[in-house]
Amino acid sequence: MLRPELLEHVDWATQADRLNTHGYTVIPSVLTPARCHEIRALYESDDTGFRSVIKMDRYNFGRGEYKYFSYPLPSIIDELRRAFFPPLAAIANDWAVKMGIPDDWPPALDQMLSRCHDAGQMRPTPLLLNYEVGDYNCLHQDIYGDIHFPLQVIVMLSDPDVDYAGGELVLVEQRPRMQSRPMVIRPGIGDAVIVPVRERPVEGKRGFYRVQMRHGVSEVRKGQRRTLGLIFHDAA
Repeated sequence: MLRPELLEHVDWATQADRLNTHGYTVIPSVLTPARCHEIRALYESDDTGFRSVIKMDRYNFGRGEYKYFSYPLPSIIDELRRAFFPPLAAIANDWAVKMGIPDDWPPALDQMLSRCHDAGQMRPTPLLLNYEVGDYNCLHQDIYGDIHFPLQVIVMLSDPDVDYAGGELVLVEQRPRMQSRPMVIRPGIGDAVIVPVRERPVEGKRGFYRVQMRHGVSEVRKGQRRTLGLIFHDAA
């Protein structure tokens, strides 16, 4: 069983610095390859563990498929989500101060989910994403409701050196009155990528300002690519 203590090796000050500088950060080897294969296998399991299956081309989201877990989450997904939340909440509150908005993100996931449920956002958002040859994900933001926690985690479950080619994670940053800045990320199996859900603070000559962020996946050229998405707010 995964334990929250397994993230204690992470230098969160360094991760926060990378998020502030680059707009994303990669934590290597959060999961072992064996654990990644275990989670990947859930995709073929009985769909009673999922609340919905989304065919991306049906909604013009891209091509591919993803499945939202239902509550209760599998223990490994629940524990990983709970382990990430407290340090990310500290970063989120720092960002809130810089962007001039209330810095009241709670320190524990249960408090966060209670806030969502009080607002009518009841549906779980952790998901597994599956991409085959020719599949891709258009640039988007995972908001789901009025309450949206500002950071999310993408865990790579496939090996880019063995399982697939292409399928890079793409981030695009849109700064005011400037052209968009693209970033291409190729995480290894078991790596966790932390990205903004919607926006992040950037320091300018007159203080901090907000920049919009979107993310997507480039076309898979070979094989199969699977990822785990950990979003910390529930959906309306």
